[in-house]
Amino acid sequence: MPSATQAHVLRILDDVLSLGGRASRFTDDTPLLGAVPELDSMAVVTLITALEEQLGISVDDDEIDGDVFATVGALTRFVAGKLA
Repeated sequence: MPSATQAHVLRILDDVLSLGGRASRFTDDTPLLGAVPELDSMAVVTLITALEEQLGISVDDDEIDGDVFATVGALTRFVAGKLA
């Protein structure tokens, strides 16, 4: 069962990328960048904006690299760190 933070991240992913519910089947190990065709460079920007707006976090440009978007787990840990 995903944590509350991961459930939030998955909902935002599903909404921003228009995945039609596919994100609900994602796990910690699900690869994102390079594996989910909908997650291109423009979608990353939109996703970051949605995370900031919906979760009340602030993400600096220098905090973002491919590792953050490598897997669902990596993204969830990043967001959890911002919420802490």
